[in-house]
Amino acid sequence: GETITPGSDQIAVRHDPYTWTANRSCEFNDKVCNDGLHGFRYVKIYLDSLPWDAPYTSSYGQVSIDSMSLNFTGFLGTAETFTGYFESSDDQLNQWWYDGVYTNDMCTDTFRLSDTDPRRAGSPTLVGKLVLHDGAKRDRDPYVGDLAVASRTSYVSHDTSIATKNVLADIADHQRDDGWLPPASINNYTLPLYDYPLWWVACSYDLFMYTGDVDYITKYYPNLVKVLDAFYPSTTDSSTGLLDKRLGVTGGYGDYAFLPRNGPVTYYNALYVIALDNAASIARYLGHENDASRWSARARNVSAAMDSLFDTSAGAFYDGACGNVPCQTHAQDGNSLSIVSGVANSTRAQSILSYLSINHARPYGNSFYDNDVIGPFSQRVYAFISYFEIEARFKTGLADSALEEIRRLYGWMSTHDPGITTWEGIGPNGEPYEDGFTSMAHGWGTGVVPALTNYILGIMPSGPGFSTWSVKPVPGDVKWAKGRVPTPNGPINVGWIRDSTGFFLSVTGPTGTKGVVSIPVENGTVSYDSMTVDGRIDNGYMSMAVEGGGTHSFTVRYQV
Repeated sequence: GETITPGSDQIAVRHDPYTWTANRSCEFNDKVCNDGLHGFRYVKIYLDSLPWDAPYTSSYGQVSIDSMSLNFTGFLGTAETFTGYFESSDDQLNQWWYDGVYTNDMCTDTFRLSDTDPRRAGSPTLVGKLVLHDGAKRDRDPYVGDLAVASRTSYVSHDTSIATKNVLADIADHQRDDGWLPPASINNYTLPLYDYPLWWVACSYDLFMYTGDVDYITKYYPNLVKVLDAFYPSTTDSSTGLLDKRLGVTGGYGDYAFLPRNGPVTYYNALYVIALDNAASIARYLGHENDASRWSARARNVSAAMDSLFDTSAGAFYDGACGNVPCQTHAQDGNSLSIVSGVANSTRAQSILSYLSINHARPYGNSFYDNDVIGPFSQRVYAFISYFEIEARFKTGLADSALEEIRRLYGWMSTHDPGITTWEGIGPNGEPYEDGFTSMAHGWGTGVVPALTNYILGIMPSGPGFSTWSVKPVPGDVKWAKGRVPTPNGPINVGWIRDSTGFFLSVTGPTGTKGVVSIPVENGTVSYDSMTVDGRIDNGYMSMAVEGGGTHSFTVRYQV
């Protein structure tokens, strides 16, 4: 009848290797017991006893094991559960896509008080609901910023979007009076992070685009207004129009990596532009034109103001302020998001990505920083934020460099223990960045999944719930790819192949939807459903409008 471990059965994993000892074990007839539940990757069972447990245990005897079983509480992905898939001519890319989905599946679980983060994260409002935890073992608490990648992985692989919706709704239900949104339930919804309210906006937009959940977006629209029109204006420098993490209550706030940076940080402002543009799109759909116009105008003003953060000598953005001058350092996150957000024009995008390739490349991925001006971060790699650099490379048309970064980053993780999951972070010499405390199965590291589906395969939503959509393959050195993305109205199936004679693309969209298909045109004759097309070529692509409800073929016959 005694409760062996009060509250959560989670333990605070130590930084260095250690042996855990069950100090409250017992023996009763033919049964033995242990205290608490402890995550493990490998388990060794042997017979032993502790001297101080006498006379309740014995140091000799025999144990007969009839069977062993594992209570796998995460989402068990099988061939029958996949609603989306990806295959290509590159077997490594294929494996990493499924490794990412497997990692995400393990993080998708029912929220229980008995095995969530022990740091006051047990939330009655989440108990019994399917959620997308940050990690399968640590921290086992759903963080909204992590969903920026992990949720996109789930949308293109399994019908588990409810896990994202439950988390986003719970975060909104705990909004502070000043508009700030908590990152997670940890510390009873009080962990002060500055960037995660913006990720909540971006993730709510993604949920709307991938699932078309009008009820969610309508219910929580007032929360969106409050965070953008109350909290962030309170931390805006009126003289520059930029977010400044020294103003208001934010001086001691952290971010996704707890980086010690302040002032007009490029990352925060680029993410702000993304959130404002996403919110404006939502507002237009819901008929709130004044909100949409206000947020769009603010996004353009912030974009223009960010010009003052650009280091023309390096060809990349600075990262925050050191005193009254820009810190002489350049971060991966802000520079990548400046491209994804559209803040950086095409010339600057090329310059930024060149700078990152030269100054941030490590054998195991691209690092946070080019130097250690604000801390020892020049050797640290997060797959989370690297996803947005990879996305920036695809969006800029640099598919080969995007694939090169994928192969370094995911190739490293796949060839080091445990080999089939994506890590929370990588540190110096390619080791887990926080040693034994590092989560080795973290959903935010699964960006290879949406990157390959959205860019190599080419499928993206352009309207809520894929009411409108686009297909635009960015092949790089991949020779062929095929796959599927689920939508509320049915799947979108895409397959393409290229050889010495041309590029051949097949697209099947759901009835009642519309799409735009863009095919890469190097030279030659373009046909759409066997009819020759003489259209405009923009940045190497010809785009054609299509109706859902059937299969359409597109061909480029190369001229020799």
